Amino acid sequence: MPAMSRPLISRRAEPLTGRAKVPGDKSISHRALMFGALAVGESRIEGLLEGDDVLRTAQAMRALGAEVEKLEDGSWRLWGRGVGGLMEPADLLDLGNSGTGARLMMGLVATHPFTTFFTGDASLRSRPMKRVSEPLSRMGAKFVTREGGRLPAAVVGTTNPVPITYELPVASAQVKSAILLAGLNTPGETTVIEREATRDHTELMLRHFGANVTTTIREDGARVVTVTGFPELTGRTVIVPADPSSAAFPLVAALVVPGSTVTLVGIGMNPLRTGLFQTLREMGADIRTDNPRIEGGEEVADLVVTSSALRGVDVPAERAPSMIDEYPILAVAASFAAGTTRMFGLSELRVKESDRFTATMNGLRACGVEVEAEGDTLIVHGKGAPPPGGATIAVNLDHRIAMSFLVMGMAAAQPVAVDDAEAVDTSFPGFVELMNGLGSAIEGN
Repeated sequence: MPAMSRPLISRRAEPLTGRAKVPGDKSISHRALMFGALAVGESRIEGLLEGDDVLRTAQAMRALGAEVEKLEDGSWRLWGRGVGGLMEPADLLDLGNSGTGARLMMGLVATHPFTTFFTGDASLRSRPMKRVSEPLSRMGAKFVTREGGRLPAAVVGTTNPVPITYELPVASAQVKSAILLAGLNTPGETTVIEREATRDHTELMLRHFGANVTTTIREDGARVVTVTGFPELTGRTVIVPADPSSAAFPLVAALVVPGSTVTLVGIGMNPLRTGLFQTLREMGADIRTDNPRIEGGEEVADLVVTSSALRGVDVPAERAPSMIDEYPILAVAASFAAGTTRMFGLSELRVKESDRFTATMNGLRACGVEVEAEGDTLIVHGKGAPPPGGATIAVNLDHRIAMSFLVMGMAAAQPVAVDDAEAVDTSFPGFVELMNGLGSAIEGN
């Protein structure tokens, strides 16, 4: 039977107040499970995001032979198999909605001598995988996919992997990570060159587990990331910081709901993930950083956010890799700002969980916001006042579209509804409860 939809409606909120801890970082949670499965001995993970995407990765690592269990104290324990020790799964791996899980895991299995079958939900099956299969094929793996390189797919791992040097044609931390993970079980050095810096959680965590990963900067500014094959990864403890992409929703809500002050605790502040915070500050947002610290090799801080009058800005294309998941909620913030906000270089938004570029633009228009597109530039004309709202948004299984427009409803002139918020649990389980705990008014529609 098809899953039941979960419509929600968001009405104007009283001032948002209080402290909140958003779920653990999704990118780091995926990697902690995968690297723990490749390590020798026991690993512990604290603060793991227990959303559907990450739980699918946990199940996939079990299918590949690792021991993965949740302990009574809420932490997770893994007993890994060592680099090159994964087992052929007895059934296909269903990654649900998770592009990160699917693409990174393709890299993991590409240099193991067995065949792995991948599938996912309708959204994931529509997303392109050629950007991963092309470099992994150069390393010796074979791929059988649907037309356009889409799932379901079979990855036939190679028995004789070949190290490569690969320059990313498009900035993508997922593709970079897939190649580096394939390089772990490959002799010699595997190198990825990126002209635009993307999130570096893979490099940081591989070093944490004991891999030899180097990052250098070429004369032209490109980053050269190299992993040496056949390391002995050793079980480690990973403390997962709160996800800055999830923090974006209560943060923007606090900015646009008048009279709000909200503290968000333990947010990951990796410089390659904080483009949204930088952009909002340029727009006039009052965001204060408290208690900066290092946890598990990652920068972490508390953010104190106070409602602010925002103004339109230009967001340069080179900032996109550091905030690619946050453009829908930034566009919502821009709809409250005074003046025009131009977001350049958003081609990657067209191949996320949905065509987020079009979904964002259509949702804003439905809510009475003046918005236009010029190529891969999204242009929002804010009036310095709450937008009309009053629409029901079709989210097409996209959790970030759903949460973005629920935030809009908290301060728009009329309520905003979404037709199905079921996908929100993939990245932010407990979103409605957390937001209503701060003072929002989200309820079943």
